[in-house]
This record gives sequence, C-alpha cells and structure tokens, in this order.
Amino acid sequence: MILPIVAYGNPVLRKVAEDIDPQYPGLASLIDSMWETMYASNGVGLAAPQVNRPIRLFVVDSAQIIENLDEDEKDLYPGDEGIKQTFINAHIKTLEGELWSYNEGCLSIPKIREDVMRNETVTITYQDETFQQHTRTFNGITARVILHEYDHIEGKLFIDYLPSLRKKLIKGKLNDISNGKIKVDYKMSFN
Repeated sequence: MILPIVAYGNPVLRKVAEDIDPQYPGLASLIDSMWETMYASNGVGLAAPQVNRPIRLFVVDSAQIIENLDEDEKDLYPGDEGIKQTFINAHIKTLEGELWSYNEGCLSIPKIREDVMRNETVTITYQDETFQQHTRTFNGITARVILHEYDHIEGKLFIDYLPSLRKKLIKGKLNDISNGKIKVDYKMSFN
C-alpha cells in the first residue's frame, strides 16, 4: 500500500525515533508499504518518520543510483555497487573518511536540492527484517543514502547541514511546503 509522505513541518520529522522489537504491530506490512511508497515516489531511501511512524526503521536502494551512473562516474565510487536493504534499530558506530559534497533532496522536502557535506564512510549496526544483527561498513553513494535516512530517525533533515544564509534563502520555499502549497506527483500528508 502506498503511504502518504509526511511533509516538512510535521513534528514527527524532528523526533528521535525509538527502537522496536519483532512484535511491532504490522511490521512486515509496513516494510512492504515503505518499499512500495519509496519506488512510487522515485526515492532511493525512505525512513519510517517520513510515513508518520517514529520508529528506527528505514529502507535504502542505492543500487538504482549506481546502475544509472556512466563508467567514469562509477570510478568515483570504487567498491560501491549499491544495496537494497532494510535497516531496523540502526546505530552508527563510526564515521570515517573525507567530507565530500553531493546534491541531496528529500521526499519530505520536495523541489529543494542542496549540496551537503558528509563523511565518505559509515560503519553501522542494524537488524534486518528478520531481526538478525549486522555490523557493516558502507562508502560512497551508499553511505550517503544511509546517512541521509539515518538522520531521519535521529530527527535531523538534510537542510540542517546548510549554512544559515542558505537556510534564510530557502525559508519561503520551506514555509510553502509546510503549508501544503506545493504540488508533487506522489501522496503527501501536510500538517
């Protein structure tokens, strides 16, 4: 089932999400719906707070980004073949590598894209959809998508990384989003 994506301004996007256990009601159905919602919205990641659930759950499909790069671009991200993965109860262990800039967007903040600096490598502990524990290190585009979605479960948004002047320049657009004055081609939920 395609779920509405919560728009910027909804308080759920600013909450630190809670860990869950295998008995979380309707978890398998929620995960399936998140994948369906993400693809229907042309996203590469989606976190539970974006569908109004304040829990530590997100899905990532960075493989679709890597597949669409030309060979020269792929050379910029050696060893990053992309992933399609569900992350439950994720917690970052380490951030490493150089900070690098990439133009990011967010389904909850449509039609705004900004360059954001992030570490090139993340080591993260998480559980998969069967609650098997994993600790893995990711780099490149995959690390970036994971860090973007991880921020959602920590109550952060990509615009939080912007310099104050840039935030002032997009304030009107952000207000329009939170007031529902934007048209998108996917389901959204406004305050």
